[in-house]
Amino acid sequence: MQPEKRMVKHYPLLLCLALALTAAALTASIAQPVARPAAQTPSLSVDPAVLEAHVRMLANTLHPRCPDHPANLEAAARYIERHFAAAGGRTRVQRFPVDGLAYENIIAEFGPKDGPALIVGAHYDSEAEPRRKPPRYTPGADDNASGVAALLALADLLGKHPPAKRVQLVAYCLEEPPFFATDKMGSAAHAALLDRDRVPIIGMIALEMVGYFADAPGSQTYPTAVMGLLYPDKGNFIAVVGRLQDAPLTRTVETAMRGASDLSVCSINAPSLVPGIDYSDHRNYWPYGHEAVMVTDTAFYRNPHYHENEDTPDTLDYQRMAKVVRGVFAAVMALAKAGT
Repeated sequence: MQPEKRMVKHYPLLLCLALALTAAALTASIAQPVARPAAQTPSLSVDPAVLEAHVRMLANTLHPRCPDHPANLEAAARYIERHFAAAGGRTRVQRFPVDGLAYENIIAEFGPKDGPALIVGAHYDSEAEPRRKPPRYTPGADDNASGVAALLALADLLGKHPPAKRVQLVAYCLEEPPFFATDKMGSAAHAALLDRDRVPIIGMIALEMVGYFADAPGSQTYPTAVMGLLYPDKGNFIAVVGRLQDAPLTRTVETAMRGASDLSVCSINAPSLVPGIDYSDHRNYWPYGHEAVMVTDTAFYRNPHYHENEDTPDTLDYQRMAKVVRGVFAAVMALAKAGT
């Protein structure tokens, strides 16, 4: 048989093989299957009761946390600042103006005082619709008292186990609408500050809703039907989310988190136009050329109380939240150790 005829004969097979390889590559680049490391990281003490106490302080005592209630934002900032300092962090306040008023990011550093920095952040404001009738002020237990509680617990761990490289924890103000996706966000002000000070950045991790888990089949949804074929249909995992170019950071974070506990960890790297990829503070570090990812319970793709009055402390799973903290700590230590 002539070579040309052999090629024609096998063309359907080659086409199927090419499609299969393309699908496998796409799955690997988006879903990023990562085997759980055989060696687990040493057990760390993260008390679920302490996480719950932080969430209840923010979601109940200091509710609502929004610009219409500046005294509560101030009290939340001071609460975070005290806990950062008590953990041993080098603590300072970044004040930034928005619409004629001053707001605050609370910053704590651990490890070396200079050199490349890893950023881990979470916003402490909660969603509000003051012009709605009647006005709505959500408690924001999952969104995002859970992220702040995890940040405070991470500070405790870093105070006891100093990292090899500089780690900066940041509690942001003004993540929620009407500020979201504008240069008025607290994380936008912080990213600009790092750029002004020419701080080399290892990477950035945003903690955005890390406390809601569900074990019922069908409890997890996705922005596209195709994703439902690649990921679990139960909301019992934590996700690491970033753009395609954030894949190296995503892999390191996911692998470290998988090794820290038995909590299921999934990841996705996709174009930012995919709904949800840029839905937190990590988005503001991208314009400066930094890798930045979000650790999340996937928000409204799982939690039915998202931006509702029912987003209360009683709906969260503090045992699994503690595993998230252990995982993020493992990721921080892995990133701080790399290259040393």
